Amino acid sequence: MPFTVGETVGPYRIMEQMGQGGMATVFKAYHAALDRYVALKVLHPAFLEDPNFLARFQREARLVAKLDHPNIVPIYDYAEYEGRPYLVMKYIEGETLKARLVKDGLQPEAVEQAVDAIGLALSYAHKRGVLHRDIKPSNVLLADDGQVYLADFGLARIAQSGESTLTSDMILGTPQYISPEQAMGRKDLDEGTDIYSFGVMLYELAVGQVPFSADTPFSIIHDHIYSPLPLPQKVNPNVSDGMERVLLKALSKDRGDRYKDVHSMVDAFKKAWREMPGAALSEAATVVALPVRPGNVPAGEAPGAEPQAGAGAEPAAGLPPKPRRKVPWMWVAVGVALCIACVFLAFTLRSINQNKPLRATQAAAPLEAVTGSPDPRQATGLESAKQKVIDNPDDPRVRLDLVFAYAAVGDTEGAERELETAYQLGGEDIRFFIDAGYRFAERQSWLAAARMFVRALELQKQAGNTVDEPFRTAVHQAVYMAAEFPQARDYIPFSKYEPLDPSMYMVADARYIFYNIDQADGQAALEAVRFLKEGMYETDLLLAEFIMELGRADEARPLLETLLSKTAVHEWIKSLADEMLNSIP
Repeated sequence: MPFTVGETVGPYRIMEQMGQGGMATVFKAYHAALDRYVALKVLHPAFLEDPNFLARFQREARLVAKLDHPNIVPIYDYAEYEGRPYLVMKYIEGETLKARLVKDGLQPEAVEQAVDAIGLALSYAHKRGVLHRDIKPSNVLLADDGQVYLADFGLARIAQSGESTLTSDMILGTPQYISPEQAMGRKDLDEGTDIYSFGVMLYELAVGQVPFSADTPFSIIHDHIYSPLPLPQKVNPNVSDGMERVLLKALSKDRGDRYKDVHSMVDAFKKAWREMPGAALSEAATVVALPVRPGNVPAGEAPGAEPQAGAGAEPAAGLPPKPRRKVPWMWVAVGVALCIACVFLAFTLRSINQNKPLRATQAAAPLEAVTGSPDPRQATGLESAKQKVIDNPDDPRVRLDLVFAYAAVGDTEGAERELETAYQLGGEDIRFFIDAGYRFAERQSWLAAARMFVRALELQKQAGNTVDEPFRTAVHQAVYMAAEFPQARDYIPFSKYEPLDPSMYMVADARYIFYNIDQADGQAALEAVRFLKEGMYETDLLLAEFIMELGRADEARPLLETLLSKTAVHEWIKSLADEMLNSIP
């Protein structure tokens, strides 16, 4: 049971709840013997599902509690009450940096002061082998007396010391500030992960918004791992050349290319900050003080409020809640419907041959494989299909029939042309795209099926329709199977468009990367989504597929047998698992 207001926990009387997040709940409490207020941070009950968690919690908390620095919120005590572990921290009157940026902003000199304080706190901790792992503005406290504190030091590490059933995105760190290596679930983290997260804060202070922000944590995490950093000067022309260089280095995907330590990064930032023209400094400070714009609001966070549970966010320890002006939720995406509106110049179909292999040969042209050798016996059908198009030139279904008629006689160019025409004529006809997707899926033409299904999903989302489970399953299969083709990223927007489960698009993207870019990167991408969302049968299937492709078929056998034994696994996954299992000598 959670602590309640008025309850006595050890020597502390609970006065009020100050905040709640995915990892913990924060209470203001009073210690009568010492006549002082403290902040109690109580970890989520799900951590207790691991019987060894308390011992690890105490070990990690003891390490963090040894940090003694004027810019780090001190931990006074750690204990457990009725089986629930909690930390006792200094109670600080003030507000978070995030709240200040949204409400009033920071003057140029205040930016430098905050950056300096955070840098000193991190440098001190890093020298003692302690990482923060969750640097973000809501973990920076601006006390009423002018002091700047870094809160929640090592809390992510304490949480990760347990093997709870909490979803991983609760204990990862906040998506907008997470480093690529932390997003991928790497275990060999070093101070470079804090340098990256701190670098995101510096980007936000100098540019006026975080570099990556989207509708879902999965999209943001994907961007941190793979997408190029949005150039600061393109986002905000007032950013100087020197500042842009600092931010590019701090936010390098490869941690070896970042600053070697926090001190070096802070010195470089302060130098560039001071050299920026006065007008640019003023503009930079003003940008972050403006009411939050859609592009500035991270997914999973409400403007003017602390991050909520489920986005990896935590309430800052030691801060009382302050009145905030209410700002509408403006982060909801408005551009989703434009994702697939571009005109496709060509399209590819996968072989309709029933004896095809699990995945296509990369050197083969999928469309040519579909059309195959010309079959003179199909000529009559082609002429009939052409006549129907002459009679009904604006009917997308008639055009689709002609696609298959051209494919039957081996006319690649004609099939491509008619497919594009059918797609355009389909307009907003949801039923046409669903039916077309199923027709291609029946022929195992996965790239075409995925394209049609994705368009249908776009239209369903615009119409506010509910997606039924059979259709959802069909889309998952098509997107997964289509991901192996080099053209897949032209037709399937993966994590950029998420009408269904965003994790499924990340699985497909990992498959695409493995087969078309780099096997190691594909494996890393798969590990990232496995770390983010446990229990996906698609990830188990893809892991087995990767293992087999790498020549370790015997290691894949247990995974495949497990998939086949589970009743909840979709039939298409079982079919692929069975096919792979039967191919093992």
